[in-house]
Amino acid sequence: MLQHWNERYAQIEYAYGELPNSFLKQELDKLTPGTILFPAEGEGRNAVYAASKGWVSKAFDQSIQGKHKANNLAKRIGVDIDYIVEDIYKLPYIDAEFDVIGLVYAHFPAEVKSNFHKHLLRFLKPCGTLIFEAFSKDHLNYSSHNPKVGGPKDIDMLFSLDEIKSDFEGFDVQILEDVEVELSEGLYHNGIGKVIRFVGTKK
Repeated sequence: MLQHWNERYAQIEYAYGELPNSFLKQELDKLTPGTILFPAEGEGRNAVYAASKGWVSKAFDQSIQGKHKANNLAKRIGVDIDYIVEDIYKLPYIDAEFDVIGLVYAHFPAEVKSNFHKHLLRFLKPCGTLIFEAFSKDHLNYSSHNPKVGGPKDIDMLFSLDEIKSDFEGFDVQILEDVEVELSEGLYHNGIGKVIRFVGTKK
């Protein structure tokens, strides 16, 4: 998978565009700026947007090409982000460091995805906010008709409402929905798809 992402992010164009994910932007704009973490942040579009709105914006990914693109975007916009290339289990962050975690289209194999979520939660403060959007299991019906909408082809890498309820059970839930959306994000998210959206506050 790392080779796949390095090759994708090595392209001149931004794979998912330079603008933030619309749901992330919508929810982030409701909050008072503080500290925010973007796991699996790719080319940095969300981290850069948060920094432009006054957030102390940190991000990580396993792709060095993603980091290069993110830092170039931040420089062009005129903001600072703290972006590292590291494995999730070797991160330098401290427990309860962040006011918000923004988890956008972070898809992993079935055997690790729930552990990934639960490990991340240690870095979120009590009363901190989690903003999540990713493809639902129903999305396969959409991507089979329109490959341009993107997303994993392995159903076990996609999400259900029950999985998200389980992974984030220690939250007061503001939003939890499985909804149809029209995506227009760079080269690889274009068309109508099905996503899980979650916003919750850590108890």
